[in-house]
Amino acid sequence: MPMETKLLVRSFVGLIPLLAVSVIESQRMDMLPGFKKRFSYFLRHKNNGPRQHILEKESAKNKNGLIYLLTIPNEEQLRRILKYLLDENEFLSEYGLRSLSKYHEKHPFTFNFDGEEEKKVIYVPAESLCGMYGGNSNWRGPIWLCINYLLVEALERYHRFYGDSWKVECPTRSGQMMTLLEVSREITRRLTKLFLRDDQGRRACLGDDHRFQKDPHWRDLLLFHEYFHGDSGQGLGASHQTGWTALIIRHIEDMATLRTENEQKER
Repeated sequence: MPMETKLLVRSFVGLIPLLAVSVIESQRMDMLPGFKKRFSYFLRHKNNGPRQHILEKESAKNKNGLIYLLTIPNEEQLRRILKYLLDENEFLSEYGLRSLSKYHEKHPFTFNFDGEEEKKVIYVPAESLCGMYGGNSNWRGPIWLCINYLLVEALERYHRFYGDSWKVECPTRSGQMMTLLEVSREITRRLTKLFLRDDQGRRACLGDDHRFQKDPHWRDLLLFHEYFHGDSGQGLGASHQTGWTALIIRHIEDMATLRTENEQKER
């Protein structure tokens, strides 16, 4: 394999640039004269690298004000990326976003290097198929709460700039158009399904463990697994990973708040 060959793998690693996004109001910038001076330099020099990553438009909140989006992908690139991200045959699972596209389940990425045995990258929704890194497979297909959390936050920021008129199809090919805020809520809804009981009283994160699913002494004792099966939502890896899996609390709270708001509107 030539050294310049690109590794065409559909991985969340390639989606990480989406997370580097921020929205700045000109009114807020007026309070930071030093920052405003340096920021204005980039706005004036349109041919430099950073300028292409700054989008601007009139603020809907502040008359005569501007709102800036600091972003790596431009509008067209964002749409193209979201087409893959929101595809249920790619990254979008019933329980959140996979770390590797399901596309690679039937289409492994293969390559040879320096005469060695052929290497493969294949979709692995659960535990790793090899012992490397202790069998950890966070980046090979499972749902990982920390990157899902960051992606939801990023979509909320993109929505703050693009607004309600900017919509994408979610899921891809469904014909259902959503704002980026609605997309973030849809991903949030799917993530909460990992922990909330379904119509049969079953929690996806607990898999087929009868003790935690049925036993009255255990069924309300939730575990915070390290990552989750990319298709079934079953908890995998360490079962005490509160370091990032406890982020689900924010998603559950968001869904509860949204439900309360919708109920109040219907009254």
